[in-house]
Amino acid sequence: MESANHTGIAEFVLLGLSDDPQLQPLFFGLFLCMYLVTLLGNLLIILAVSSDTHLHSPMYFFLCNLSFVELCLTSATIPKMLVNIQAQRKDISYRGCLTQPLNFTVIMNPQLCVLLVLLSWFIMFWVSLLHILLLKQLTFSTCMTVPHFFCELSQLLKATSSNTLINIILLYVVTALLGVFPVTGILYSYSQIVSSLMRMSFSVGKSKAFSTCGSHLCVVSLFYGTGLGVHLSSARTHSSQGNMIASVMYTVVTPMLNPFIYSLRNKDVKGALGRLLSRAASCP
Repeated sequence: MESANHTGIAEFVLLGLSDDPQLQPLFFGLFLCMYLVTLLGNLLIILAVSSDTHLHSPMYFFLCNLSFVELCLTSATIPKMLVNIQAQRKDISYRGCLTQPLNFTVIMNPQLCVLLVLLSWFIMFWVSLLHILLLKQLTFSTCMTVPHFFCELSQLLKATSSNTLINIILLYVVTALLGVFPVTGILYSYSQIVSSLMRMSFSVGKSKAFSTCGSHLCVVSLFYGTGLGVHLSSARTHSSQGNMIASVMYTVVTPMLNPFIYSLRNKDVKGALGRLLSRAASCP
């Protein structure tokens, strides 16, 4: 095959979830519905939080930021997959492929909340930029097939003919720093929550708190479990089908579930949405 260097002339072919033409309408309808639910749920949260002063607190500020991140994540991958299915095309440009990896009240005063969000965006921007700069030094064939439905970083590393040792080391280090350590902190936080719940005397409140924490922990485990599994294993292994299924979990399923798990079950958010819809209905 003819080779292309890092000047940006290469084109990738995304093999997608399946080559079976009979399954393409099913995949298109399924992922279109999931994408629309994700858009609607996260947009409603952003609108509700931004329009209601009662929700201008640290918790809802971070939830609003989470919704925005989920919108960016799904919009960077799913629309291209839907277009490819509908147009019966599987190609994506070199630049378009690099753009997809560029995609993750007392103490907490507003200034600290803003600082933490800016810090997280700053870190992820430079991590993504570093990955892109290293990818641009690799050599790819002019029409390279990628056994995935989007340009997942570890799949690109397996597709190149160049030495990817530095890329893999960076991938593992970043995954450890931004994946393993946060998971450890989350598990420690939930252990403290469970310890506090066990000391509660009200059984009704305890069961409700356990239900809330359980649903939160399930979606967190789904996101980090599949994300860490993909990034820590797929750069060296070749189970493309398993990696694709895991990638669907953290790029499509969890962004769709987050609005329902974190916000839309919350009475404050539901009340804000009700007031927002009432104002919208009363407008001439």
